[in-house]
Amino acid sequence: MDTVIIACKTLEDELALAAEKTGIKLSVIWLESGLHNTPKILKAKLQEALDNVSAGRVLLLMGFCGNSILEIKAGDYELIIPRVDDCISLLLGSVENRAKISKEFAAYFLTEGWLRGERNIWAEYLYSVDKYGEETAKSITETMLGHYRTLGLLDSGATSAAILAEKTKIIAETLGLEQRVIPASTGYIEELLRGPWPEDRFIVKAPGEYITAGDLGT
Repeated sequence: MDTVIIACKTLEDELALAAEKTGIKLSVIWLESGLHNTPKILKAKLQEALDNVSAGRVLLLMGFCGNSILEIKAGDYELIIPRVDDCISLLLGSVENRAKISKEFAAYFLTEGWLRGERNIWAEYLYSVDKYGEETAKSITETMLGHYRTLGLLDSGATSAAILAEKTKIIAETLGLEQRVIPASTGYIEELLRGPWPEDRFIVKAPGEYITAGDLGT
């Protein structure tokens, strides 16, 4: 069966590693990482991509991302989506694992791909400094970060954790967060590439079906 993967650009490194591990290389349609900040636009771009796919199966490499996948429609193909709220949960293996680690470390998570994204916490901070000055920018960012105490650097093996730590040292110091490398994995992505796709781990839609609120557990 011809298979296409539609993936968030944030996960470019992790998808490359998962493809190398599994030996499975698919045609990829990329969605810009900054779209997750605007779920309505992300939804429109995703549906546009889905409408233009010609394949027997489409794998969607992203999370629910603010319910942006709600009511999207599969075309003439089977549509398979990981059952996670966002790409952080995907790399940590499940929503439950992410919640446990978040509670333990009060972590704001970062990956190399997230850092490259055009809209991330550091980019927002630098924009605020330029527009409002450093004092106001820090106040805005502290409000955005809320209870976070840790800058959680996800180490899935796709990129160097040491290099990421060096790149983000100034971010942690400026924002008053403690750096911590947190073990992650491309295992969930490998599951998506290989199959099978059990119901507790994936949403599987037949041709022409819609993603419903029930699928998202809402």
